[in-house]
Amino acid sequence: MSSTRDFIEKDYYAALGVPKDADAAAIKKAYRQLARELHPDKNPDNAAAENRFKDVSEAYDVLSDPKRRAEYDEARRLFGSGGFRTGAPGGAGGFPGGAGGSAFDLGDLFTGAGAPGAGSRGAGGLGDIFGGLFGGAGGATGPRSRSQAASGPARGQDVETEATLSFDEAVLGVTVPLRMQSPGSCPTCHGNGARPGTSPHTCPVCNGAGVTSRSQGAFAFSEPCRECRGTGSVVDDPCPECRGNGVTTQTRTITVRIPAGVKDGQRIRLAGKGAPGRRGGPAGDLFVVVHVSGHDLFGRNGNDLTLSVPISFAEASLGTTLTVPTLDGPVSLKVPPGTASGRTFRVRGRGVPGKGVTGDLLVTVEVAVPKKLTPGAREAIEKLAAELPDDPRPEITAVLGAGGAR
Repeated sequence: MSSTRDFIEKDYYAALGVPKDADAAAIKKAYRQLARELHPDKNPDNAAAENRFKDVSEAYDVLSDPKRRAEYDEARRLFGSGGFRTGAPGGAGGFPGGAGGSAFDLGDLFTGAGAPGAGSRGAGGLGDIFGGLFGGAGGATGPRSRSQAASGPARGQDVETEATLSFDEAVLGVTVPLRMQSPGSCPTCHGNGARPGTSPHTCPVCNGAGVTSRSQGAFAFSEPCRECRGTGSVVDDPCPECRGNGVTTQTRTITVRIPAGVKDGQRIRLAGKGAPGRRGGPAGDLFVVVHVSGHDLFGRNGNDLTLSVPISFAEASLGTTLTVPTLDGPVSLKVPPGTASGRTFRVRGRGVPGKGVTGDLLVTVEVAVPKKLTPGAREAIEKLAAELPDDPRPEITAVLGAGGAR
């Protein structure tokens, strides 16, 4: 989950290599390309690629959500230039009427609370802008709410991986094992960050609150405790595996059921299958991007399958019964006499399963014309041509008979 400081200091557009006015499609395209290039499975033991993959994923999580993107753009517009950092006489760092002259640390704005007696105007505007970034309601600026946000349960990160399916698997559904790397609770310290045999203790600076408060001029500010980094506890002897973070990058294999009818490029959300939460928080979600291979015979149009079947001239003229394949066994298809090449027949219920309805199989017959004829075949066709009474081009013949098109 991105912090407010991340929103101001990180350039998510640069991370994805897109302009600030890029639309959702361009952002998604850039992310998918980078995610494929940087995925840990393709870059084993490459720490730089792994960190870049995390940066790209974080950027996409923000920019793909219209609400979070708007908050990010607003935060960058207000504070990205650092215009609130230095106070001028008669105004504290850009706040008209504030305590003049003193330096105004941008970090104070991340968890600022209204000064006593200031009412909703003390820091209400900042709370409205940044409230959603802390996972709570906008405008909750009291020290208690900030303490709860800093030291309370934290939701785990969302994780994205990819799965390549055959055409049949995508249409009919399949259960697949997915091997992926993602943050997880450290198995050595079980997530508490302390060396086995030791335990974290309550932070002596914030007394476990996770935040500290201070006053500056007419304003009072709450900020994450620098001693415990907002966790409310201190680790004196860090775990050698995770270095006190309580989280390590782990390789795991999970079994995922891909529903029938998924399409190429579809993003499937599996709730609670992402990275585990911290301090008892819920796990994040797993997103599986599906890639579907082509098929030698079938095509797909929405929930309908398409199939092209060649027939002979005799079959088209006299009629026939064809045996055609489907994804779950052959079926018989009656072709009536006089069928024109390119005609499409519908076999109901033999397409792609959908929500409450299954698509159809669309069979298009194409009259196959032999490239070479034996002398006997040529003679037979010439006799047939002489026997056929109908002119296949009556409109054109009429125009030519009248002296040509004018």
